[in-house]
Amino acid sequence: MTALWIAHVTVTDPDAYGLYAKAAGPAIAAHGGVFLARASRYHVLEGADRARHVVARFPSLDAAVACYHSSEYQAALAHAKGASERDLVIVEETPPPSE
Repeated sequence: MTALWIAHVTVTDPDAYGLYAKAAGPAIAAHGGVFLARASRYHVLEGADRARHVVARFPSLDAAVACYHSSEYQAALAHAKGASERDLVIVEETPPPSE
């Protein structure tokens, strides 16, 4: 089953975070990740407001977790630490109902 990587982010250092975003994209793509939403329009209905929201689909939960722990993504993530406040969750997608 596919999985969604869902991040809610407040950027505190745009320059450093830009370095993260530039390096994270290729690392995510290398693990089969495809961006579904990235800093798009949004509306918070409940919970904390974070100005940036990212959703990527991966071929599986294992692929998404492997991406996060990969050396390429961890190198990118080093730029985001101290440059953002982030919440990140990976959740397996529910298959569509059979027709």
